[in-house]
Amino acid sequence: MTTRLLSVSFLALFCASTASAQDVLIRHATVHTASAQGTLQNADVLVQGGVIRAVGSNLQAPASVSVVEADGKPLTPAFFGGITEIGIEEVSGEAETVDSAVTLATDQPMRPEFDVTLAYNPESVLIPVARVEGLGFTLLGANTGGSFIAGQGGVMRLDGGADPIGPRVLFVKLGSDVLGKSGSSRAAQWMLLDQMVGEARGRIPADSPHALLTPAGRAVLARYLAGNGRIVVNVNRAADIRQLLRWAQREKLRIAIASGIEAWKLAPEIARAGVPVFVDALADLPGDFDQIGATLQNAARLQAAGVQVSFAQFGDASHNARKIRQYAGNAVANGLPWEAGLAGLTRVPAQVLGVDDKLGTIAPGKLADLVLWTGDPLDVANVASQLWLGGRAIPMRSRQTDLRDRYLRAAGALPRAYSP
Repeated sequence: MTTRLLSVSFLALFCASTASAQDVLIRHATVHTASAQGTLQNADVLVQGGVIRAVGSNLQAPASVSVVEADGKPLTPAFFGGITEIGIEEVSGEAETVDSAVTLATDQPMRPEFDVTLAYNPESVLIPVARVEGLGFTLLGANTGGSFIAGQGGVMRLDGGADPIGPRVLFVKLGSDVLGKSGSSRAAQWMLLDQMVGEARGRIPADSPHALLTPAGRAVLARYLAGNGRIVVNVNRAADIRQLLRWAQREKLRIAIASGIEAWKLAPEIARAGVPVFVDALADLPGDFDQIGATLQNAARLQAAGVQVSFAQFGDASHNARKIRQYAGNAVANGLPWEAGLAGLTRVPAQVLGVDDKLGTIAPGKLADLVLWTGDPLDVANVASQLWLGGRAIPMRSRQTDLRDRYLRAAGALPRAYSP
């Protein structure tokens, strides 16, 4: 079988996995609801029509409902994959397969209207790789191109659907990494942000010869300024985070912090402002001068102060989304309560991103996006034994597992490349 035929066969498998929903009763599980109900021992979950219908003990399976015996194993909501480019980046070193950033030769490089979800490919080979690890949804993020205003993204369920769910998210990056896009000064970042806000709110004439935004850009930014959607700001230095909190309070914005390596220094202020943080939980050494205060206790200190904490990776997150459990487990090993670690992969990102009516907890009425694990899901020694998305049992296979299995077989009369 050639590589091309392997890809075709995998695509057929993918399409088959997106067929009709399955009615199923999962019995005798340790159900981590990620809600106020907490963990339910020896509990059952009934799924019908792609939706959780009941959670409790000794539930009866209606006719035609298949039964899965969990034998006490953990059952959780499907996990959040972090802020990734899954579906808009296939091979990071091949430019034609990367659609996450915009760089335009124009006098108006600030393009908040840029929306990466329009380029999303639901047949990306990265999706099954993530699903095998129990991931059911991700925040599709825009990357900085010609501006520190990266553009918009949204929540994508990894169920084969082509469209985002919930409100859009606007991505902004501040600090030393984008000095070259802001006049070589952090102070200029705030100057430019203030000008863009002024344009979007009509304080600066739209026909100004120094306008930064297009008419479409002003309309999009105005929506976020009105509270319709969250602004996710990638920022690390405590001094920059302090300015961000002041700016958001002054402009009455709904923001979240991404990475936030020095966020722990301002934990009480962040908690009072109600700003969630997507933590880089493996950051323990300063990678630059914005990260001098890096500590593995960042997540624990933020959570102890009352901050909503979730997790994200920064650096090839699309191909390594499967490592998000390690981020949560690492935070737990450094003081974050286990329940908060689970919430950071389920309930918290769903709440922060405005999709908690569908995702993030195990409760009647929620989409049946569930994972059955071999053991503690925050311990990477354990694996996902079955993922359901909308009640569909997803084949726990990817192109990588197909390749693994092919080359682990004993060699036959022909080289393995010619074997089916």
